[in-house]
Amino acid sequence: MEQDTAKSQEYPPSTQLLDFNRVSHPLIEIITMPQIHSPATAAACVRKLQAIVQSCGAVTTGMELGGLRADVNVSIRRRGESPGQHQYDGISGLGQRTEIKNLSSFKAVEDAIIAEKNRQIAVLESGGVIEGETRGWTIGSTETRRLRGKEGSVDYRYMPDPDIPPLFIGEDLLSSLTENLPTAPDSVISVLVGSEYNLPVEDAKPLIELDNGLRFEYYHDVVDALRTLQVDQDDKTRASLPRMAGNWVLHELGGLFSKADRAWDADIVPAQSLARLLDQLQRKRITGPTAKVVMSTIFDGDRRPVPQILEEDNLLFRPLSRGEYVALAESVIALNPQMAEQIRTKNQLGKLGWFVGQMMRNGEKGRVEAPRAEEILR
Repeated sequence: MEQDTAKSQEYPPSTQLLDFNRVSHPLIEIITMPQIHSPATAAACVRKLQAIVQSCGAVTTGMELGGLRADVNVSIRRRGESPGQHQYDGISGLGQRTEIKNLSSFKAVEDAIIAEKNRQIAVLESGGVIEGETRGWTIGSTETRRLRGKEGSVDYRYMPDPDIPPLFIGEDLLSSLTENLPTAPDSVISVLVGSEYNLPVEDAKPLIELDNGLRFEYYHDVVDALRTLQVDQDDKTRASLPRMAGNWVLHELGGLFSKADRAWDADIVPAQSLARLLDQLQRKRITGPTAKVVMSTIFDGDRRPVPQILEEDNLLFRPLSRGEYVALAESVIALNPQMAEQIRTKNQLGKLGWFVGQMMRNGEKGRVEAPRAEEILR
C-alpha cells in the first residue's frame, strides 16, 4: 500500500514534466514472484489482475485510462549454463534484473519484455554485463531506454516514519471482505459457458471485459427481458435465447458502435427494445436482415416501439408461396444457364450459394428465406 507522489511525463530529448495533482492518492502494488517465463504470459497475468480488481471495485478504469499500470522486471540467463548469482524472495539462480516502469497497456507489457530480453541477450553475447537499472519504454519503440541506475533498496532512500504505526488487519475484517466480494471473473465465465447460458468462451470473455462490465449488465437485461417475452415457448427454444442475445449484443450491436466510433451507451438501443426485436426474429415474424435494419434505425435515434416500426414500415415477414419461390428460382436459373448446367452435370454444389444470393437480391426485400430458397433450387 502506497501513496502516489506524482506523475512524470517524459518529452525527449531532455524534458521531464511532473504532475502533482495525484499526490497522496492511494495505491496498491501487487508483486508477482519471478516465475513468469514468456512475454505473452506476463501480459495475460496483467489482464487477469485487471479483471479481478475491476470486479471487486478496487479500480474503476482500466490500463488505457490510468487505473492500472505495470512495472516489469526482466532477467535472462543462458540455458544449460550455471545458475545466475541473483535471488529474489528465496528464488535463487536468477540473472541481473532491470525494471521497466509505467507500462500502460497489455501490448506494451509484451512488447517491452521482448525488447528488453533482446537487448540483454545482445549485451551478454558481446561480452558485456547487465547493470541493475530502471528503464523506460515508448509505444512503437524497438528498444528500452535507460532512466536511472538502481543499486539496491538504499537507492530509494527508505527511512522509517515514527508517525505511522504498524497496521494490523484482523481475521474478522478479512472474513467479512471475503464473504461480500462480488463473483470473480473466472466464476462468471464458468456460469456463462455452462448450461444456463451456453455461450462460447470466445463470447463470454469479451462480455465481462468490455466497457467496465456495462456490456455484461446490458446483456443480462436483454436475456431477462427476452425470457419474459418467450415464456410461452418450449424449453429448447428458451435455452437458445442467451446464446442468441450474446451474438447480437457483442457482434451486431457492438459492430454499430465500432462503425460509428462511439463509446458504449446502453440507452442508445435500450435492452427492452433489443429483446422485443429478437423475440420477433425468433418467432420468425421478421428475418435476420430486417432485424439488423430495425436495430440500426433505433441506433440512429428512432424511438418508436419495435412493433410500431415493424408495422408502420411494413417490415413484418410475409412468406412466399411455393409457386413464388419456384418462379423466382426459374428466373435466376434462366439468366445463368451455364452455371446451372455445371451444378447439374459436375455436381458443383458450392455454386448453389450464389443462386441463393441472387434469389434474395431479386425477390421482394425481406421475404426470401435462404434455407427455403436453397431447398427449391435443389
